[in-house]
Amino acid sequence: MAEFTINNKVHSTTKISLFMANYSRKLRMGGDIRRKGKVEKATEFVEKLKRVQEKAEAVLKRLRKK
Repeated sequence: MAEFTINNKVHSTTKISLFMANYSRKLRMGGDIRRKGKVEKATEFVEKLKRVQEKAEAVLKRLRKK
């Protein structure tokens, strides 16, 4: 999200965004990022990643003990 913010910000010196400078067009998003469904799916994805990381960490700890 930070990268999006930086690339989409209009800079005071150039008066254009980094995205516009690189691609010669305005950045378009596929919809409203504030919609509840998208936030829920993102939250589910983050939780899934956390579980995968926890499992991987447990396996690595077990392997270190051997």
